[in-house]
Amino acid sequence: MADSIFRKLRDGGEEGELAPALTIEETVASPFALDVSCYLLANLSSSIVAGKSKSEYVLETLFLLKFNLFFHEIFVVICRGLVLVTFSRSPSLYSHFLKRKGIVVSSSSKWIRVLDCYTDPLGWIDQPSTGVTEGSSLVKLHKCVSDLKMLFSSIIDAGREMVGDGKARFSVAIDSVNELLRHSSMPLVSGLLTDIRSHAQVSSLFWSLNTDLHQEKVTNALEYISTMKANLEPLCPSSDGKRNALENLFSVHQDFGKGRFHVRFKLRKGRVRVMSEEYQVDQMGINFSPISSVESVIAATKSLLPKVHFNLQLSEKERVEKEKVVLPFEHQDHGKSTEIYDGRRTLADGKTEAIPLSSGELQTNVVSSGKGGEIIYFRDSDDEHPDSDEDPDDDLDI
Repeated sequence: MADSIFRKLRDGGEEGELAPALTIEETVASPFALDVSCYLLANLSSSIVAGKSKSEYVLETLFLLKFNLFFHEIFVVICRGLVLVTFSRSPSLYSHFLKRKGIVVSSSSKWIRVLDCYTDPLGWIDQPSTGVTEGSSLVKLHKCVSDLKMLFSSIIDAGREMVGDGKARFSVAIDSVNELLRHSSMPLVSGLLTDIRSHAQVSSLFWSLNTDLHQEKVTNALEYISTMKANLEPLCPSSDGKRNALENLFSVHQDFGKGRFHVRFKLRKGRVRVMSEEYQVDQMGINFSPISSVESVIAATKSLLPKVHFNLQLSEKERVEKEKVVLPFEHQDHGKSTEIYDGRRTLADGKTEAIPLSSGELQTNVVSSGKGGEIIYFRDSDDEHPDSDEDPDDDLDI
């Protein structure tokens, strides 16, 4: 399922459509959105590097065959770049991570650009905002992250440095929008992400978000502009009360790096596809594995439930108490044979004939005996069937 997300981001959207966008949601109980972002970053980087080498091979072959036009079309499709915007981690962390995955990142790399919004987000360091760090064109320092128009221009300019101004496209990765929401309002951040998606040269876009740090309207707004939403669910949810907190402490610590990974894809014509799998985080990164079909259906159903302040499902105790409730329209025989009342005899005494209404006498023995009241029905004629379709209001002048 994580591979499906990667393929969506790698392939991008069709011409004339907005770029695919992914929101990776984490919580305090399962803070592994950075690991998911690194997983996607490594796969996208490998794909782009492989596309670069393949385009070079196609260039050499087609140059010899003098098929320049055909080569140009292939180069447009294959050659893409990646713009990484860092807010929560230093750019060196991602550089070391990619090197550990066997992906060489150096100052001569033409497929990636890093926009450093982590080192000096408020512009307090006495350096020019357009300067570069460590004398490299790979990482560029960006100051004053509250100016989102300048940030948008910096992202587009960094992408154009790699792919040019033609039809070639690049992907954009934002490691976290939590810090971005500290310095700007939600409408401005949402507008920035929408502008990035709308740019003709942007192939795909993804970012991470901690839902415990923001109000529900913020998460809903980011989900609205996303075509994919991934959320991390811990394997052992935290206890709401303090009574069982110590009992669950060991299991929570033991299963801290494990959980469920749910993804919701927005398809065409308003359709939604939900997929789930298990994840496990270790020193090498995050790993994904499929879960059983039954558990997958249960997990997908839970992920579709809206976030409300009351329970939409019954607990085991509540389900047992519900089954004990006696409904008024159910027959409570208590071991006796069930009789269906046909309108001629009372349920209290099946052998006693109902007294006609014309006699002017009503039976009051049942009421006076203390067994409770009952509804007495007098049939108009014996020819009437028990379940008559006769309209009871046909004699009314309506």
